[in-house]
This record gives sequence, C-alpha cells and structure tokens, in this order.
Amino acid sequence: MHVTADRDVCVGAGMCALTAPGVFDQDDEGLVTVLASDVEEGSRDAVREAGMLCPSGALRVTE
Repeated sequence: MHVTADRDVCVGAGMCALTAPGVFDQDDEGLVTVLASDVEEGSRDAVREAGMLCPSGALRVTE
C-alpha cells in the first residue's frame, strides 16, 4: 500500500493524523504531512479509514 497527500487540497481537519498517527502528521500550518508513504501491514486499516474520513479528499491510498 502506498499513500500520498495533496497539501494544496488539505484543509487541516486533522482526521488523518488522529486516525493513523504513525503515517500522518500535521505541520505548523495544520496541513497534512505523510510520515511513511509505504504503509506497513499493521497500519493499513487505519490508513484506509483516514482516506475515507478526509473531508477535502487530499489523501490518495493505492493498494
């Protein structure tokens, strides 16, 4: 699984960082930062959920 984030689309809601904190964080402006673009097996369900919860659609999750 691979994940990317479009920081130009991000609205800083923080759902990604709350749902999958080992994979996502927020910078000083509140925008998404991807900590691990290649997702480990144990984090995949949380990353899928973060992708669905993102209100702006800034996350792209590919299997």
